[in-house]
Amino acid sequence: MAQDLTPKYTVPGVEREAAGRLIGVLRLRLHALNDLHLTLKHVHWNVVGPHFIAVHEMIDPQVDRVRDMADDVAERIAALGGVAQGTPGALVAERTWDDYSIGRADAIAHLGALDLVYTGVIEAVRAAIKEAGDIDTATEDLLIEQLRDLEQFQWFVRAHLESSGGSLATGEARTEEEAATKGAELG
Repeated sequence: MAQDLTPKYTVPGVEREAAGRLIGVLRLRLHALNDLHLTLKHVHWNVVGPHFIAVHEMIDPQVDRVRDMADDVAERIAALGGVAQGTPGALVAERTWDDYSIGRADAIAHLGALDLVYTGVIEAVRAAIKEAGDIDTATEDLLIEQLRDLEQFQWFVRAHLESSGGSLATGEARTEEEAATKGAELG
C-alpha cells in the first residue's frame, strides 16, 4: 500500500495533493542521490591500476556535487511540506535498485560499471522531470539543473571507455559486472 505523502501545507500555487506526489518523486531522487554519492566514494576508495590517480581524482568533485544535489532535493521536500527521509534504512527500504556490485577493481572496470549506474540515475531523473513539469516548474527546474551535471559526469566516465572511432566499450553491457569486465579489457 502506497504511503500518503500529502503535506498539511505546501508552497503557494501548488495543491497539497500535487505536492504529495512531488514529495514521493523527490524521495526517490533523494535516495538515488544518497546512494550515488556513497557509490562514488566506494569507487574512489577501491580503484586500482594504471588509471588509478586519474579516476580517483575525477570522482571526488562528483561526490561533492552529488551531495549538494541531495541537499537541494531534501530542502525542496521540506519546502513542499514533506519529510526528507535521509536515513540508510529509508533508502534501503524504498529504493528500486540493488547495491553497487563491484569491489576492489581496475579503475576502468569501475568506470564501465559506473556508466550503467549513471544511465539508471539519469533515466530516473528524466522521468521525474516529466512528472514534476506537470505540477511545479520550480521543482522541474531543480531536476533539470541536476540532470545537466549528471549527464556531464557520465560523459567524463564515458570518455575513458570510448574508442577514437566513437564506440563505447561497454555499450552492450546489461549488468555492472558485464560492464566492468568490458571496461577492464580496455585497461
